[in-house]
Amino acid sequence: MSNLIIVGTVAFDAIETPFGKTDKILGGSATYIGLAASKLEIPSTIVSVVGGDFPKEYLENLEKRNISTQGIEIVKEGKTFFWSGKYHNDMNSRDTLVTELNVLETFEPKVPEDSKNAEFVILGNLHPLVQMSVLQQMRQKPKLVVLDTMNFWMDVAMPELKEVLKKVDVITINDGEARQLSGEYSLTKAAKKIYEMGPKYVVIKKGEHGALLYHKEDVFFAPALPLEEVFDPTGAGDTFAGGFISHIVKSNDISFENMKRAIIYGSNLASFCVEKFGTQRMEELSSTEMIERLKEFKKLTQYEITITQ
Repeated sequence: MSNLIIVGTVAFDAIETPFGKTDKILGGSATYIGLAASKLEIPSTIVSVVGGDFPKEYLENLEKRNISTQGIEIVKEGKTFFWSGKYHNDMNSRDTLVTELNVLETFEPKVPEDSKNAEFVILGNLHPLVQMSVLQQMRQKPKLVVLDTMNFWMDVAMPELKEVLKKVDVITINDGEARQLSGEYSLTKAAKKIYEMGPKYVVIKKGEHGALLYHKEDVFFAPALPLEEVFDPTGAGDTFAGGFISHIVKSNDISFENMKRAIIYGSNLASFCVEKFGTQRMEELSSTEMIERLKEFKKLTQYEITITQ
């Protein structure tokens, strides 16, 4: 049994950036989160759905990385969720070209029996009713539940999203989504309003501008590592979330101080994810590379200052 349940999409992506384009490749929020967990040596179980067109070798590749696929339903006569997008030159904005829900449209998650006691759950970007269904299947309240969502669900399922928010401990969203969810432009005011909706911790991702962590009156900011090139941002947010929760699982510490470190681990992994198309960089990433870049993050954020009156 793994102690980390990952709920999200296992999908096909087709991506175009100023650096090139791909045909259908492996993607999905749960895929990126699982790969991030594997890099911190955390066994995980994915709860998702794919169609009969999903290659068996993709599933075998996940299993080799200690990512259990027993919670991935295979609808043999169905087609796998597919997303296609084109990034603009600044790489911070993109146009969605194609979204085909396919088997995801009627997805009813089924948590494997031996995973219903897992202490850590991360609810990837899916319909709030799917996220709630997973929480209702757990035999006991998990030690920590992290939720990711997006503006689309705020547009079409806000009441359901607010119900799920009452059940989670951490929410991770980007700055635009935080403003939409709260109705506040100031991110500090936005975080306070979201905190009142239920989550004890609010993580606001700002892409190349780092990430913010809020808890009651406490605030922590972590910068993103300055990179010479961003090749493909797809999956970076999910990779961040995967690194974040995996550090917490590994340390078994849900304190605010440890979440600061978790933010750095998430940012560290996300900085690798953007260096190649799709999941390629995460699949080939070595522990030595991770450690060396963590040292860069430490240098970036550590300084001495003398305060005089």
